[in-house]
Amino acid sequence: MEARRRTSSYLVTMKKLIIPVCALLLTAGAVLLALKLNKEEAAPEADSSEFVTITDAVPDAILEIRYFSTYNFVGERIDGYLEPTALLTKRAADSLRAVSDELLTLGYRIKIFDAYRPQCAVDHFVRWASDVSDTRMKSYFYPDLDKSVLFEQEYIMEKSGHTRGSTVDLTLFDMNTETDVDMGGTFDWFGPESHPDFCGNPDSGEFNGDGSVSPSGMTITAEQFANRMLLRNIMVKHGFKTLDSEWWHFTLKDEPFPETYFTFPVKQL
Repeated sequence: MEARRRTSSYLVTMKKLIIPVCALLLTAGAVLLALKLNKEEAAPEADSSEFVTITDAVPDAILEIRYFSTYNFVGERIDGYLEPTALLTKRAADSLRAVSDELLTLGYRIKIFDAYRPQCAVDHFVRWASDVSDTRMKSYFYPDLDKSVLFEQEYIMEKSGHTRGSTVDLTLFDMNTETDVDMGGTFDWFGPESHPDFCGNPDSGEFNGDGSVSPSGMTITAEQFANRMLLRNIMVKHGFKTLDSEWWHFTLKDEPFPETYFTFPVKQL
């Protein structure tokens, strides 16, 4: 009988000890989780405070966000594009506003296909390019290329300037005809036909009509080349630099985050 009383007393004592210990462990776990979440939120690449929604900064811009849709070289919505909007760093958006304002005086608006691109979207491109059997959009965007060369020819890379937040892909929209300006080729076409020097010299603006680098013998007209040069010259005038392989791609020369590859998703800020 005495032994049972001692056992019962021992169990009561242990319960009194265990309950506060468990509570302490749970509290410590919650604190550690909160610290981890705060650390993740505070990571520089997750900070969108220096970004703006483009249409807030450039109200005349038209958006056609291809990676929110299925009409892109992958054929599906791209990871990280939660809303059909476009973001840029504040500095890049200010320069883009100057571009837009000048083009308005000439009868044009800018149409944006892509701007800031989160790292998870780039990772999506890499996974897609690694699967050489997925060629559902080949006829639309890379009919002259074997998909296996996309990494080798740097159409797909593990890092993108877009992810630093000061790069934009765009074209011109004619306010008189209410149509896109004819650039002689589509956005995200993988091939030499997309190069700024296709059929002309972008430095001098001289058209030569030489389409010999095109695998399929394509050319563009003098008017189409001039349209590309109009976009290029105004973008350069307002502080953007060009890319040798894409007539639609421009990066702010004085970009504020040249070493940061951001991770937050594309959605209205």
